[in-house]
Amino acid sequence: MPEQLSGAAPGDALRSYATLYPDVVRAGSLGNALQTVADRAGYDLAVELTASPGWRYVAAKVTAGGRSANALMAMDVRSFAIGCWAGTVHMADGSTDDLSEAAGAPHSWLQVPRVRELVTRRPFMRTWASAEAHEHGQAVPARWHQLRTSVAGAQNAELRVLVEAAFDQPALRALSPGRSMYWLTFSRRAAPPLCGDLPGVMPLGNGRYRVRHADGRLLEADGATEAVAAVLAGLPADVAVPPETA
Repeated sequence: MPEQLSGAAPGDALRSYATLYPDVVRAGSLGNALQTVADRAGYDLAVELTASPGWRYVAAKVTAGGRSANALMAMDVRSFAIGCWAGTVHMADGSTDDLSEAAGAPHSWLQVPRVRELVTRRPFMRTWASAEAHEHGQAVPARWHQLRTSVAGAQNAELRVLVEAAFDQPALRALSPGRSMYWLTFSRRAAPPLCGDLPGVMPLGNGRYRVRHADGRLLEADGATEAVAAVLAGLPADVAVPPETA
């Protein structure tokens, strides 16, 4: 990872990058280098400094219309790491040693309607199923599918039973599931920041489960059915989806 550069003059800050990134060193920062390339290519791209002063010479970002992309220089090998985001959701990433591609990928991301088109235009970028599910409004079903698949072969049979019991309930199936240590958690949304005001539940062994409410109350339940019922009882009214509407 790049060294912290806060307070250093550009020449001093980029000295260790001179061999691998002479084009960036000449420009004075990655932001300047990307902006120059973008302007030359005719991209409507406004390259910004990152929020942290410590990265001002070796990192940059672009934002538009709720989307963003960041670029970061590796230190031990010439590589520009690119990350693309839709709001708080990580949609794609990739790396290239080509400064033109490092400017082109963010430009493409801000222009294309779908992440699949981005990776088609810029083959060094990659995306994943959860990103595409987010685009199509299917992030919650995708997270349930991922969770159920991940626990299907787990040795912890009580966790498998718990996940299936929760999935059987329309009110919980409408929420985004997650796992935090041994807890099965729920959120109103699949994108960060996740909710912290909904109950969670974990297996204790011997067919018993612990339910944790948002106010810190803990209770124990015999069996997954009773545990899920306790979670349902602790849901705020604004997330209690009637079964007939699910």
